[in-house]
Amino acid sequence: MSFFRPELDRMAGYLPGEQPQDSGWTKLNTNENPYPPSPRVIEAIQAAAQSRLNLYPDPMGTPFRKAAAEVCGVDPDWILPGNGSDEILTILTRSFAGSNDQIAFPYPSYILYETLADLQGARHVRLPLEPDWSWDFHKVMPIVEQSKLVFVPNPNSPSGNRWTWDDLVSLTPPRGVLVLDEAYGDFADFPHRGELLNSTIGSQLIITRTFSKSYSLAGIRFGFAIAHPSVIAGLRKMKDSYNCDSISLAAATAAILDQDWMLSNVQRIRTTRERLATGLSSLGFHVVPSQTNFVWATHPTGEHRLQYEALKMRKILVRYMKFPNVDWAVNGILDGLRITVGTDEEIDKFLAAMKEIV
Repeated sequence: MSFFRPELDRMAGYLPGEQPQDSGWTKLNTNENPYPPSPRVIEAIQAAAQSRLNLYPDPMGTPFRKAAAEVCGVDPDWILPGNGSDEILTILTRSFAGSNDQIAFPYPSYILYETLADLQGARHVRLPLEPDWSWDFHKVMPIVEQSKLVFVPNPNSPSGNRWTWDDLVSLTPPRGVLVLDEAYGDFADFPHRGELLNSTIGSQLIITRTFSKSYSLAGIRFGFAIAHPSVIAGLRKMKDSYNCDSISLAAATAAILDQDWMLSNVQRIRTTRERLATGLSSLGFHVVPSQTNFVWATHPTGEHRLQYEALKMRKILVRYMKFPNVDWAVNGILDGLRITVGTDEEIDKFLAAMKEIV
């Protein structure tokens, strides 16, 4: 006999990427930044660790909100800090979708959206993407129009592509909220920097950001949302009383104020990304042009699982991903390799191993 909610019993749960605990791995599977965070972050963590840890943190994260507002060009009341952007996505799901509401999201894409909908007991519908990762609006708009909440990661994962502003505006539900998950936004050619907040859909738009990627802080769980103050005020009712601890608040505040450090690392990753894509293409892979810190690669042989396993035997981890029920894929199943952009040395090691394998 199970005492769990039926929704929980029925679902499999989200499976995060492998995190080996022994040493010696070349880890290119979870889109972490290969470079360290700003030295200011380390100083801020040390100072926070030596101060008021016996007291609760600021429940509003005021110093961070002021710093983020300055960078994003908004007032602090537009900012909601969270324990990673995944917590922000959870807060959004719980805030806007009841058991009779519909949540929509692109597919293939970030599967956590489906997990969050299942946990909430809400209906979820996939917005099918085309073979070139574009939208057929004749297919998706009837779904969008019936949805209370639409999640769109931009750039997308696993493909790494980014959609235009016009596309995003079109995906706003008439009686709901559009969430732009910009976890990888800093790696794009032209980051949005929140311009859409001032557009005609501004009051229905929420942008989420994470510190796990461009800011090199995957080990410090921190993210934030940007939205109209009336939306932020409502979301605060749903968050935990002290959802961000003193260490993470100090680290995130220092990180976001050192834009030069972050942008320098982003440029290094973008340069290495081109080397990675070129190297994979020379080995016969099809690589989707990426606007992120990873690439999505498929091979004509379709032996992606075997390639993943052969790399793992060499202690090189990439992410093997498989998406069922994709109409345009072979046998309805799309699979491939999502490869994080590491250091130049890590990518050289990966490409040399892949050359042996294929």
